[in-house]
Amino acid sequence: MELILKEDVQNLGFKDDVVKVKNGFGRNYLIPRGLAALATPSARKVLAENLKQRAHKEKKIVDAANKTAEAIKQLEIKITAKSGAGDKLFGSISNIDLAAALEKEGHSIDKKYIAIQGGLVKRTGPYNAQIRLHRDVMFDFPFEVVAEAQA
Repeated sequence: MELILKEDVQNLGFKDDVVKVKNGFGRNYLIPRGLAALATPSARKVLAENLKQRAHKEKKIVDAANKTAEAIKQLEIKITAKSGAGDKLFGSISNIDLAAALEKEGHSIDKKYIAIQGGLVKRTGPYNAQIRLHRDVMFDFPFEVVAEAQA
């Protein structure tokens, strides 16, 4: 079954992509939730026209995303967390914490667009996260988790 995505769907595709999925996934999940529509010939023509009109607007958005990406790459983020013996943390650091740290620096990025490599961070040290600002603008962002100073 071929569908046109109406929104970004994790691990499937981005908005306005034509994707091929199994019939049950399309009928029972994507279409009822309004995430996709059937890719009929008329819907494909409408999609092609919309993409053509949106192409020049998209360039401005990509340029702005690239500018933001360069500004974020210049940052050096250190997230402090309570730690126990050795370098093990009490709790963990997730994409939510990294999004909050970037927010403090003046860059508002939704947590769902940040993926920390390896999942949750449970030890101090340097880590990498992949940040997606646009479907064409993705970059690796290094950050460090440091132990909170003991009083």
